[in-house]
Order: sequence, then C-alpha cells, then structure tokens
Amino acid sequence: MKFNYPKNEKLKSHNTISLLFSEGKSVSKYPLRLVYVENPTAEEKLQIGVSVSKKYFKKAVDRNRYKRLLRECYRLNKHSLCNGIDKPYAFMLLYQTKEKLTFTEIQEKTILLFEKFLTVIKN
Repeated sequence: MKFNYPKNEKLKSHNTISLLFSEGKSVSKYPLRLVYVENPTAEEKLQIGVSVSKKYFKKAVDRNRYKRLLRECYRLNKHSLCNGIDKPYAFMLLYQTKEKLTFTEIQEKTILLFEKFLTVIKN
C-alpha cells in the first residue's frame, strides 16, 4: 500500500461536504471528530477533508499547521481504513480543542478514532 494522499482522495465537492454535515454521522475520540457519510457517487473508496476551527486557533498559521498534521496522520494510517471498509465513504476530520498537541499524540488519537469508526460501521 502506498502512503500517499493523491488529489482524488481530497474532499472538494460542495455537494458532498453539505451532504456530510446535513446527513453524516460522527465518531469522536477527544480532541478529534470524524464525520462520515456513505458516498456512492465517488470514484475513490475514501475521500477526506480536514478542518481546524477558527474559534480555537485565531491565526491561520496555527490552523494550517494542525491541518497539515491531520493530513499526515491520515496519510500514514489510511491503510487501516482501506482494509476495513468495502463501500466508498466521505470523511471530514475535525480538530476540536485549544490544546496544542504534538504529532505523536495526534497520531495516537487518529489511530484510536479510525478503530472506533471501523467498529461502528461493522455493527
């Protein structure tokens, strides 16, 4: 499995994003939240977007840093998601705290969040 994050895995469609927030379900593992919806129109198995709230990080530099960290955590751990799902999904990964966590802490939480998501969709 390649550890890449190609353009077709990036969630950019306004229709899909609005569907995600109107009809999507979510799982949380503090400080991360994963909003997901089944996406039958997607050509890729996974499409993901990341978001960091302006409420918690006023400066764009800080928001961009945490978005970069979230994308990197996804890129390194997406194999667990790809192996665990059989239908295409759209995701939004949200960082929801003022605390400035390190990359290793965020990566641990991301792994736990992905495992929690897989157990939710299996049931």
